[in-house]
Amino acid sequence: MKETIHTDDAPAAVGAYSQATTDGDLVFTAGQIPLTPDGDLLDDASIAVQTERALDNLLAVLEEAGASPEDVLKTTVFLDDIDDFDEMNETYAGYFDESPPARSAVQAGALPKGVGVEIEAVAVVE
Repeated sequence: MKETIHTDDAPAAVGAYSQATTDGDLVFTAGQIPLTPDGDLLDDASIAVQTERALDNLLAVLEEAGASPEDVLKTTVFLDDIDDFDEMNETYAGYFDESPPARSAVQAGALPKGVGVEIEAVAVVE
């Protein structure tokens, strides 16, 4: 049975989507951008800062679903500019230091609200 996930520790969904959904075994997150739970957009910040905020949002949603960073099976990182990969990767590595998940990183044509990074994940639920 599908269940939707919501936490106030990450930005609320602003469209026809949920922060995440789960079937009790797997959790699928929506893409998280560098937007604070209070609505402050960090679009002018460095990619490192934007990546940190997006991952903090992602982990808050996963925690609400009963998952931790160690439970993440796969992430997809969307970058506005693939030349930001190294800076994003350095920050990202600090969140998944042991047994990192599989990951794809791609340059997207445009990201929501003009941000530089968006990150989504699939994880197992504890």
